[in-house]
Amino acid sequence: MTGIVLIVVAVGCLVYGGEPFWMLLSLAALIMMAEWAGLIRAPRWQAWLAIGGLLLPVVLAEPHVDLPAKAAWYALLAVTLVVGIASRNLRLAAGMLYAGLPVLSLFYIHDQYDGIDLSFWSLAIVWATDIGAYFSGRTFGGPKLAPIWSPNKTWSGLIGGMACATIVGFALTTVLHVQLRLAALSALLAVAAQMGDLFESQMKRRAGVKDSGKLLPGHGGVMDRLDGAVPVLCIVALIVASGLL
Repeated sequence: MTGIVLIVVAVGCLVYGGEPFWMLLSLAALIMMAEWAGLIRAPRWQAWLAIGGLLLPVVLAEPHVDLPAKAAWYALLAVTLVVGIASRNLRLAAGMLYAGLPVLSLFYIHDQYDGIDLSFWSLAIVWATDIGAYFSGRTFGGPKLAPIWSPNKTWSGLIGGMACATIVGFALTTVLHVQLRLAALSALLAVAAQMGDLFESQMKRRAGVKDSGKLLPGHGGVMDRLDGAVPVLCIVALIVASGLL
């Protein structure tokens, strides 16, 4: 039920755009920052410093702020540098990029021509990867992908996630305005999604916790739901910005 509600809310805000979309993503970024600070056991003052610093780029990304779109990106880099120096905690500063970059990337993707289609496609790739990896891993089992970080993930799960992402990536091009050359990268994006998942898994293992938080019943924290989307959204935004689409 939690998963269904999350998808409905996410898709609804994505399609509607404007302030609801901005508020949802901004809230997600701030919560991820708080969860990151908890995983690295940062002192409370450092956690609040990072959360407060992250407010500046997300506010500049608000739809009614009359500034160039690049302002939010520059602000993120600036506050990350300031917080890193002030706290002398590079892992905390890295968390600001982890929470801020994917959110600003999705804002950027959404602002493109046919941005709603491209945004939904990018998220659907992550969902397809998770679903494919889960069912193929449970069905076929086999060698572990990264037993030290995530003992439940298998190579068969990775291959199943890549296959499912590829099928969904190409299938959605028939109903969405997404180019085939981007769909051709679906399998690679699936690998990126799995790497994002593994990265968060090793963070949780180092912290000695099962979930990044307890906000979402049955799902853990916001990082637990968006770990795969973090690298995928950044990569898609980079592809769009590079002019390859």
